[in-house]
Amino acid sequence: MMYVFNRNGVCLLYREWNRPLRTLDAQQDHKLMFGLLFSLKSLTAKMDPTSAVEKGNLGMPQLPGQGCSFHSFRTNTYKLSFMESPSGIKIILVTHPRTGDLRESLKYIYNLYVEYVVKNPLYTPGSPIRCELFNTTLDQYVRGIA
Repeated sequence: MMYVFNRNGVCLLYREWNRPLRTLDAQQDHKLMFGLLFSLKSLTAKMDPTSAVEKGNLGMPQLPGQGCSFHSFRTNTYKLSFMESPSGIKIILVTHPRTGDLRESLKYIYNLYVEYVVKNPLYTPGSPIRCELFNTTLDQYVRGIA
C-alpha cells in the first residue's frame, strides 16, 4: 500500500497493490495512518538527545538529515517505510515485513511525484492526485521492485 499526505494531513493519494484484509473505511484509514505518523515523529523528536534549541518546532517539516526522525518500523505482519519532503509531502509504503531498506525507492517515488504531478499545469496543489501518467509510471515501478 502507498499513501501520500500533504503537510496538513490531507491524503492526496492512496494506492494498494496487495491488501488482503480491509477493516476500516478509507477516511478512517487515512486519519489513522496520519495520526500514527504524527505520533511517531513526535516521539522520535522528544527522544532526540540534542538540545531543545536544535530541535526546532515539533510538527514542522525538516530538511532531509535534519533532526531526529524515523525511516521505517517493522511488525510481524508488515513494514512501514516513510519519507517526508522539505515541502511537507509524506510518502508511506506498507510492505511485507522482510522488505529491505526502501529509502531510495521513496526518493524515486517522490521524484516521480515532482515530475508528473507538481510540474503538471493542470494539477492544483492540495487536491487529490489524478494524473494517469503518474499512476501508470508508479504502478510499473512498484511492480518492478516487488
